[in-house]
Amino acid sequence: MKILKPLVVFSTILFCLNINSSLAQVSRFSVEKYINGNDTLYYRQLFPDADTMRKYPLVIFLHGSGERGHDNEAQLKWGVMNFATDQNMVLHPALVIAPQCPDRMSWSNFSRNDMKLQSIPSKPMELLIELIHKLVKTMPVDSDRIYITGLSMGGYGTYDAIERYPNLFAAAVPVCGAGDTSKATSIKHLPIWIYHGAEDPAVNPKYSLQMLEALTRAGAHPGFTQLPETGHFSWLAAYSDALMMEWLFRQHK
Repeated sequence: MKILKPLVVFSTILFCLNINSSLAQVSRFSVEKYINGNDTLYYRQLFPDADTMRKYPLVIFLHGSGERGHDNEAQLKWGVMNFATDQNMVLHPALVIAPQCPDRMSWSNFSRNDMKLQSIPSKPMELLIELIHKLVKTMPVDSDRIYITGLSMGGYGTYDAIERYPNLFAAAVPVCGAGDTSKATSIKHLPIWIYHGAEDPAVNPKYSLQMLEALTRAGAHPGFTQLPETGHFSWLAAYSDALMMEWLFRQHK
């Protein structure tokens, strides 16, 4: 009979515990959809505690391009699970919405030539804003604590949302994204913490640096974390940052 070494046994147990923990966190997100006429926005929803009578902050999480589709599951792959850990749900209970962008569509509508914000929002963004207003009316949402964050394509979407609706949100965390720097003045009042990998081959870090410069020049005081020796996966560090989480949930309009 083959006897497993203690280290192998421990590693196997730890792997199984991590798998079970991840499955438990996924199960905390209910399967939802928002319908307006012929348009549907699929989303997953984390609700902290149905037994209280308080209002909760609302966190909007926007996934990247690789998680687009209609399975209403892929958007849970990166980042958003950090909001569903036991520790975070105790320290920072919140209503968390993770919508899924359909294939071949985007959260943002910027001109790719000069990154100027276009007048008409993308269809997924339009539906998302409608959903937010609906949730404020129908769920125990603290409308002074609506936060938005997103990675890669979702980082672009985060900038699109706050530049298009600057008075809707209380704080934003764009991760490896890009936005329209000419709109910096309109969002200078908004607490923002920017994350980017210094060696990102997919979204050039210059976009975050340019936004940092534009916001600072406009009189804002944004947070900025550029991760050395990090490529596109800067969200691994961003959503594991306890300081960022503490900062985010302190923000009020």
